[in-house]
Amino acid sequence: MGYLEREGGRRIYYEDHAGSGLPVLLIHGWAMSGRVWDATMVALRAKGHRVVTFDQRGCGLSDKDFHDSRIAASGADTVALCDALGLTRVVLNGWSLGGAVAVDAAIRLKERCAGVVLTCGASPRYTRTDDFPHGGAVSDVAGTVAALARDRATVLRGVAQIVCAKPVGAAVEDWMWSIFMQSTPCADASLTDLAHLDQRAELAALNAPVLVITGSADAFTPPGIGEAAAALAPRSSLVCFEGSGHAPFLEDFDAYTTALNAFISPLA
Repeated sequence: MGYLEREGGRRIYYEDHAGSGLPVLLIHGWAMSGRVWDATMVALRAKGHRVVTFDQRGCGLSDKDFHDSRIAASGADTVALCDALGLTRVVLNGWSLGGAVAVDAAIRLKERCAGVVLTCGASPRYTRTDDFPHGGAVSDVAGTVAALARDRATVLRGVAQIVCAKPVGAAVEDWMWSIFMQSTPCADASLTDLAHLDQRAELAALNAPVLVITGSADAFTPPGIGEAAAALAPRSSLVCFEGSGHAPFLEDFDAYTTALNAFISPLA
């Protein structure tokens, strides 16, 4: 583990798990931390991959008083981490909001990005517009942020209970809630930013192979978002997990890791 210093001396927490294979950088979703990838990290390491995780600004063990927590800031953190660790080729796997971070970072990394995985990714958009019929409304996101300001613990408890559509048990729900509760209002700015973000041009310009993974019962990023991403990215493939919710890496672990490894292996 280590810390990456960013602006104003504030730090990002990261873990760099050794491996001789192609490095995979796992990017967590809104208000979560790298801990959510624990089982995925073990599965990737078993295949020989070097695996890197980090906690986004305001989340996990990273500092909580960053002034800028927008998607672009996390994208820049991702690139800075790759630079610090000397990653000349890397696969980016972003979950939920982390998908938008992965796309932002992939564009910055250019040929250093060997591939992108959007795991129920919130890209190209998280909210609807006149020409994008998928996702929720900007006002819904604003309402969530306002509710968090009044009663963070209760709202996050409710979110933890509906992340998964398939039964995962109370222990997993409690675990996710405990991770959520490590985040602070600093992280909420990224959610507000996500509500207005549009990455359609970025996805269309992305040269790296892209694996889009969706859950047919996802309550946060409905499959239409992933289908739109796959249609935009020039070198894309799409896998939908039937009956899975927002976290197929927890709900359909074996099938998820099989799909992930099948995508990554040819890229090495």
